[in-house]
Amino acid sequence: MNIVDSSGWLEYFSDGPNADQFADPIGNIAELLVPTIILYEVFKIVCRQRGEDSAFQAVALMQQGRVVELSSSIALLAAKLSLDIKIPMADSIILATAQANEAILWTQDNDFEGVSGVRYFAKVST
Repeated sequence: MNIVDSSGWLEYFSDGPNADQFADPIGNIAELLVPTIILYEVFKIVCRQRGEDSAFQAVALMQQGRVVELSSSIALLAAKLSLDIKIPMADSIILATAQANEAILWTQDNDFEGVSGVRYFAKVST
């Protein structure tokens, strides 16, 4: 299973320098999990940058994967991860969702650099 975090989806949608790093997990719909917090983050950013129609198109593509709601068990695991490795709330929820589903987390968010179970790609400046 795979989770592409918000930074990966945004990189993919903008065809940024690291877009190819995220193409395979995004294209493998059968193995793609999408935490609801990632839907929130991507919709908000795309809506702000390109408008509501583009934001709805982006989340429609994302929802082809299996959307994972925030459960109480994931929330508690996220709180523990946030304390243990000192990452923000949204990042801890994403990581907890990956761990709870035995998924690989694909990202270019440096908060995840060196974290087990994460495929991190350094962000490339354009």
